Parts: sequence; structure tokens; C-alpha cells
Amino acid sequence: MNDDDPDLRNTQRLPTLDKSAGATAVPSGPDGSGASSGRNGSGTPNSPDNPDGRGGSGPPDGPGHTGPADTGRPPREETDGGGRARRFWAARRVPSTLVALVVLGAAGLLLYDVAAVRADRPAMAWRKRLATELATRHLDDVWVLAGAAVAVALGIWLLVLALTPGLRGVLPMRRTTPDVRGGLDRAAAALVLRDRAMEVPGVQSVRVAVGRRRAKARAVSHFRELDEVRSDLNTALGDGLRQLGLARRPALSVRVRRSAKR
Repeated sequence: MNDDDPDLRNTQRLPTLDKSAGATAVPSGPDGSGASSGRNGSGTPNSPDNPDGRGGSGPPDGPGHTGPADTGRPPREETDGGGRARRFWAARRVPSTLVALVVLGAAGLLLYDVAAVRADRPAMAWRKRLATELATRHLDDVWVLAGAAVAVALGIWLLVLALTPGLRGVLPMRRTTPDVRGGLDRAAAALVLRDRAMEVPGVQSVRVAVGRRRAKARAVSHFRELDEVRSDLNTALGDGLRQLGLARRPALSVRVRRSAKR
């Protein structure tokens, strides 16, 4: 076959694939050459922080730092096109049930007493006592002030329950589709990160606590330099946090100390 064949004049070359990591296939040009998008000739991605595509990282952190994850910045919200992931709201069945029972009991008892009085029967002793106390006690009385303080505290508590989501133990995950929501328990996230930290050489024991804004790891090392262990923990736990798929990735705080000598 040759290019003079009339059946092959209008054909085009297939796109070539670059098998390097992260490369994107682009159609080859007229001369048969192609280029991978987002990478230079050395295979290093170009970015605003790395415009010339050179590899390597900046200077190492000092002794008091724990790597780029421990910056103190607020957690960043990540989305995958499924919309914003909001916190889960608690049903709060127990407080709602208690309030409903108290209101229902008080209203039912008062309605029964009012109906009994309307039927020419004497009122209950508690209502007579309450009416007498309200008529004789002054507003600066200790019992009146105490009752008012309790009522205000209960009202504020109910308002807080009504206006806050609750479920602080569930961390929202990234939404890939608008109709699906996912959450990860904080204890489960801490257990996954703890297993990742125990795989780091030199770590004897570690405690991990995951909150909505910060993930804290407190490790004990029995060999290797503390800076090396801290650096490896930053890398391992940072990768673990990214792989959890949380909507708001917590900031990472790592502390390493030497185990007590026996």
C-alpha cells in the first residue's frame, strides 16, 4: 500500500498514547509527532508553583514544623461535581420526645382542671397553690429568679438544638453525584489513619484523633531520628487523609517523641 491509493487519501492517523503517569493522549500532528498535555519533556507536571516543570521540593522544614499539612489553615472543601457536601442533621428524637411529653402532660392536666371547674367542681390543690404564689411573691424573690433562669436556660438549649446540625461524629464525604450523600465516622477515620501510621518504620505506638477541622497524631518512636519519623508520618497520614475522600480535609498535626528508656 502507498499514499497514492485513493481509498487511503482521506484517512487519518490514530492518536498516540503516552504511557507515562498522568499523561493525556493527543492526536498526532501532520508530521506524526504528538505531545502530552500538562507535562514538559522530562515528564514533570507544570503548575503555577512549578512553572518550568522541574522536580524536587523546597527546603526541609525546621525542627518545630510537621510538614506542609500542619499549616494551621482552615480545612479546604473539595468537590467532585456532585455539589457542596453539607453536614448531616441529627434527628434528635430523645429531646423532641421529652419536650412533647412534658408539654402534652402539662396541657392535658390543665385542660382537665379547667373542665372540672367549668362543671362546678373544685379546682385542684396545685392550681390554687400556684395562683396564690404568683399573686403574693414579688419578682425579686429567689425562687422566682431561679425559675426564670431555668426557663431561659431550657429555651436557649432548645434553640441551639433546633439551629445546629449535630452529628459531630460523622464527617461528610465528597459528593460525586447530586443524589448521593456519604459520611464517615470519626472513629473509623482515626482507626484507618492509625493503621497507616503504624506502618511507618520507627513508630512504636500512636494515638490519632480526627476532628472536623484538625487531625492530630501523637506518636512514640523507639528508633530512627525523630525528624525522619515525623516526615514519614506526615507523608503517610497526608496520603491517608486524601484517600478518605472527605469533603473538608482536616489539617494535619503530627508530634513525635522518644519512648521512655527502661
